Amino acid sequence: MLIDSHTHIYLPEFEDDFSEMIERARTAGVRYFLMPNVDVESIALMHRVQDRLPDHAFPMMGLHPCSVKEDFMTQLEEIKRHLFLPVRKYWAVGEIGLDLYWDKSTLHIQVQAFEMQIEWAKALNLPIVIHVRDAFDEVFEVLDRVHDDRLRGVFHCFTGDQQQAQRILDYGTFKLGIGGVVTFKNGKIDQFISEIDLSHLIIETDAPYLAPAPHRGNRNEPAYAALVAQKLAECYRTTTEEIEAATTQNSIDLFKLNLPHHEEDSPSYPSFMDD
Repeated sequence: MLIDSHTHIYLPEFEDDFSEMIERARTAGVRYFLMPNVDVESIALMHRVQDRLPDHAFPMMGLHPCSVKEDFMTQLEEIKRHLFLPVRKYWAVGEIGLDLYWDKSTLHIQVQAFEMQIEWAKALNLPIVIHVRDAFDEVFEVLDRVHDDRLRGVFHCFTGDQQQAQRILDYGTFKLGIGGVVTFKNGKIDQFISEIDLSHLIIETDAPYLAPAPHRGNRNEPAYAALVAQKLAECYRTTTEEIEAATTQNSIDLFKLNLPHHEEDSPSYPSFMDD
């Protein structure tokens, strides 16, 4: 059994073949999906998928750093309302973080939004899901200020080097989300990942983005989490089953998921999903 710990299956890219995509995931052994929110507009889309897969799709709530614009405080008010007065349960605050790839001019408000949402996660005893792109130093500066034993989470879609990985693990409460980049020839993660204990890793796809080889450049989907597991098995010189067991348990522990103990006991997918 695999858990896709970070997937945007609620996006329009999956509208035309949603049921088929979920069936491919099931066939590949991917049973559960953790869905990070992006902004206020994506909330209803995410809830709709949860309603279609209530036993398998688990929502998060947060404001993505690329969505931090002039109206970010208004958006954060809505995010906070969902978190603190929930009609639904949210399993993490995410995805949040810093992204300086597209726009460096918004760093100051990205930091403000990041820190606010971290404090909400602490208050609610929820993990955070960190997005970082071209901003590791800036993220570390924030975490050095706010980190304590109430803060835990994952650096999703880890793309850093070995030194950055070690700095993350030195906080003692974060895991690394490993996705399709580990299969890229220029990704470089595969060169050192086996030196990191498996207890620190969880598997994700970030679908529809960053599809692993041999699908790089095409739409990603949860079934491809199995390809990430296969690549990790090669790196660690172990079995895919060991990778799946370890990373699945790590996701369960981090997000405090209450899942069946055995795959055969897991809730069955809807045989028919109608709009």
